[in-house]
Amino acid sequence: MYYSHMSRKMVSIREAAEFLGVAVQTLRRWEREGRLVPAERTPGGRRRYDLAKLRPEQFHFQKPERRTIAYARVSSHDQKDDLERQKQVLELYCARQGWTFEVIADLGSGMNYHKKGLKRLLDAILQGEVGRLVITHKDRLLRFGAELVFAICEAKGVEVVILNQGEDTTFEEDLAKDVLEIITIFSARLYGARSRKNQKLLDGVRAAVEASQC
Repeated sequence: MYYSHMSRKMVSIREAAEFLGVAVQTLRRWEREGRLVPAERTPGGRRRYDLAKLRPEQFHFQKPERRTIAYARVSSHDQKDDLERQKQVLELYCARQGWTFEVIADLGSGMNYHKKGLKRLLDAILQGEVGRLVITHKDRLLRFGAELVFAICEAKGVEVVILNQGEDTTFEEDLAKDVLEIITIFSARLYGARSRKNQKLLDGVRAAVEASQC
């Protein structure tokens, strides 16, 4: 929309919104907040804006700074002490870097993609609210699929910091639980939850896992 003469040209709220590049609802909200009040109203109560006083650059509010999120996870309740240690390591590292950060902690399998903390983390990343993700080990994020999350982070310009690239100290314990979860899911799909073959398969896997932990 082009205006050859902007001196004391009164326009409707829709024209003002178009000129500023915002929605009509945004102008109504700015009026309530006292950021931009109409120059006058018509006898019928319609808003009129003085086009000469509208400057788009005045109303492009800076987006809030993106957050640093540290994510910690353990698989089961008996690992709560390890969860606290993870959180302490993450908090200390972020504090030493001088970052303003938030810690999100989950208690659940690395195979579970529906954990509340993980969903909150992914929502924040997709909304562009996160600038940095910090984890102790890659597998703390997900057992399988962490690379997909990292790809999303790269697409959204999120820096990923992994404090330890080596093997996690709880790797074997967590992996055993995740293997049992995978076997349970697939055997139930293949044979039915009450199948004797399914039960025999699960008993065999459980025995093998228990033997490996001795």
